[in-house]
Amino acid sequence: MTSDPTGTGSAAPDDVQPVGIQRPKGLFGVADTGDTSGFGGLVQAQPTAGDLVSTPEPLGGYFDEVVAALRESLGDDITRACVVDRGELTIHIAPDRVADVCKTMRDDESLRFELCNSVSGVDYPDQRNRLHVVYHLTSMTYRRRVRLETAVGLEHPVVQSATAIYPTADWQEREAYDMFGVVFEGHPHLTRILMPDDWEGFPQRKDYPLGGIAVEYKGAHIPPPDERRAYK
Repeated sequence: MTSDPTGTGSAAPDDVQPVGIQRPKGLFGVADTGDTSGFGGLVQAQPTAGDLVSTPEPLGGYFDEVVAALRESLGDDITRACVVDRGELTIHIAPDRVADVCKTMRDDESLRFELCNSVSGVDYPDQRNRLHVVYHLTSMTYRRRVRLETAVGLEHPVVQSATAIYPTADWQEREAYDMFGVVFEGHPHLTRILMPDDWEGFPQRKDYPLGGIAVEYKGAHIPPPDERRAYK
């Protein structure tokens, strides 16, 4: 028997998982090993691929003020979804509205998100719009943090650039382009930044093939990456 993962007061057998709960395998898809990363013991809800469910409003804290100010400036339809998870707010927006949203987030007196900390690319291969771009913003005036997120498909992976509003996004958008193939419309110099200019493909997409050689240690052997990575 396992401990109670649902909080209902009853334990579940090892081979039975509660509805809506999925227990991933260990690091690199390995199961039943001495994985010490903690990932092997992770239990989390797994929404259906492609689903985007807003957190019911009011969101709580300063989150409602931020969303209200953004909608007042750009219209109620500017937010595709507002999700609060583990005390953090993610505002999902359309890829062709990134520049407008970022300018409002920076310049609106009630928002004042002056800093873009980072720009990240994410690949969810089971989703139709599988390439996501995430902007982490900080208001130093009000000591607040917000995440903006947008998603595009492989057939048209175009997102508005935020570089004109947040210069710190320059190299980070180039990295997202280099690693994931997201094209940032309006970027002043969108070229590869980590890989050679003539490199083919985008190495951090989940379907990118891994090569490599086995690693030899004294008395141990680790297979090459393409033999030990798994996403399913």
